[in-house]
Amino acid sequence: MRSPLSVPGAPAAIGPYSQAQVVRLHGGNRLVFTSGQVALDPETGELKGADIAAQTEQVLKNLAAVLSGAGLELADVVKTTVFLADMADFQGMNQVYEKHFPSPAPARTTVAAAGLPRGARVEIEAVAVGRDL
Repeated sequence: MRSPLSVPGAPAAIGPYSQAQVVRLHGGNRLVFTSGQVALDPETGELKGADIAAQTEQVLKNLAAVLSGAGLELADVVKTTVFLADMADFQGMNQVYEKHFPSPAPARTTVAAAGLPRGARVEIEAVAVGRDL
């Protein structure tokens, strides 16, 4: 069974998608699949941060807000996918990312994207696991 998640403290979807989908499994476990988050300010809907470090901070703040709507946190993330508009930003993104995901970090895929929504430099989606509330 799955259900969409909409969290007021995270940026509203800018297209026809849910902020996340919560999948309830047998045995009381849940998987949460988030949509990709870019550095949108949840209050203004505007892109926040001019450089990769500032944008990555906002992206992870938004991701944490979506997960909190499901009763989870970044520590519950088991897999992320990072999309970068420019692979030259890889190191700058990593410096911020590792502060939020200390060892052992989740599994991760990082890819270069030809373009990201609203001209963002980074977008991150996640899969998290937790117990039913």
